[in-house]
Amino acid sequence: MIAKTTAGVVEIEQARVGAKLFARLDAVASTLAGEMATDAAAVGPKDDLAAKVRLYRRFCSDWAFCGRRAQKAPPGDWRTWLLMGGRGSGKTRAGAEWVHALASANRTARIALIAETLGDAREVMIDGISGICRIARINRPDFEISRKRLVWPNGAVAHIFSSEDPESLRGPQFDFAWCDELAKWKHGPECWDMLQFGLRLGTRPQALVTTTPRPVPLIKTLMADPGTVTRTIRTVDNADHLAPGFIDAMASRYGGTRLGRQELDGELIADRDDGLWKRDMIEALTLKRSSEMRPMGRIVVAVDPPASASAKDSCCGIVVAGLDGQGRAVVLADCSVEGATPAGWANAVVRAYRRFDADRVVAEINQGGDMVSAMLKSVDATLPITTVRASRGKWTRAEPVAALYEQGRVLHAGAMAQLEDQMCEFGPDGLASGRSPDRVDALVWALTALMLEGHGEPKIRGV
Repeated sequence: MIAKTTAGVVEIEQARVGAKLFARLDAVASTLAGEMATDAAAVGPKDDLAAKVRLYRRFCSDWAFCGRRAQKAPPGDWRTWLLMGGRGSGKTRAGAEWVHALASANRTARIALIAETLGDAREVMIDGISGICRIARINRPDFEISRKRLVWPNGAVAHIFSSEDPESLRGPQFDFAWCDELAKWKHGPECWDMLQFGLRLGTRPQALVTTTPRPVPLIKTLMADPGTVTRTIRTVDNADHLAPGFIDAMASRYGGTRLGRQELDGELIADRDDGLWKRDMIEALTLKRSSEMRPMGRIVVAVDPPASASAKDSCCGIVVAGLDGQGRAVVLADCSVEGATPAGWANAVVRAYRRFDADRVVAEINQGGDMVSAMLKSVDATLPITTVRASRGKWTRAEPVAALYEQGRVLHAGAMAQLEDQMCEFGPDGLASGRSPDRVDALVWALTALMLEGHGEPKIRGV
């Protein structure tokens, strides 16, 4: 805030920042003058504002001073520190500071850095505005891109991994691990299990998990583990480091809502009492291994086009589902696309159709009418399309599909986090965010076509 210390600027700054900050400057300057002999000369006369400002800014760069208590490692003998927080609450900074301090103090440290994707690991955990390389004031590590690792001057090493490849964690061993946004890892349980086997170096291996909370089974398991210490931080607690007006804007739009409590307050929101689907049920119906898959009979790709042609914040729901030899429906993939133009989502539908060798595309035309079929045909003129028009509300149409889940007649071919989030958040009043449940709509159309309207089985194929 105070960048210059000439006499004129100092007078202006003194009037602007107010008495509260200057009281803090005095306290910090006095403390440092008494405790840091090497910096005492920098303080100068007690009323020398410029010297106090220099020392204050120097002190503020020290994480021991500027970090909030909730952002610092908890005391005690824990194995996992679960730090759940809202958007922009300072989770990444906490993780980066923890890792950098450990590496700087231990030249033999071997650390795992795991993100949803390798791109996220680099762009957020390493090079991001709060990433390790940005916050390292001294002993800054070098990022060896070809070897996917950070190397500190003292010899400590951190390797980066992606949740998309749990097997890459088979073999390496570590003293510590930082896991970012674990709640949206593609193969969360498998990746976490592989990490646990490798977290075996040193006298007290530990892992830090920084994530926006989502009630996925892995998060619930960690919270119930006696070796886990759970801490929660809120977006508002980090307001000094966010854009002016951001907190007010978010509070105005999302304050008090389920989405706001999760994304801003860092609360773990359980399944809706009035929801049609529960996470435990979906988890029990999710196939854990590809060997559990049976040959598929009829396969459909259902598409729920966005209401608006705007590519900015629209989502086109695209869900692929098929029938196995036992007459059960299997949700094969959530191929939904966000921010796509009509040509973009039409291409995504055709790619899904070809990838799964599907029999038919089921397209809702309430929003786009004949344009939906025309757009799909412009990509592939031979595409077999069945158009459907909703005459009942979303909740009413979803109820019989949810009943199929309760009967164990629907399986999921792996985790589909975004689709499952919508399913568990969907209630009589729609989604808590107010957005359209595009993925759920596509799911309902696909399973309705397979299970509730009669079907043939023209061919058998393996998936």
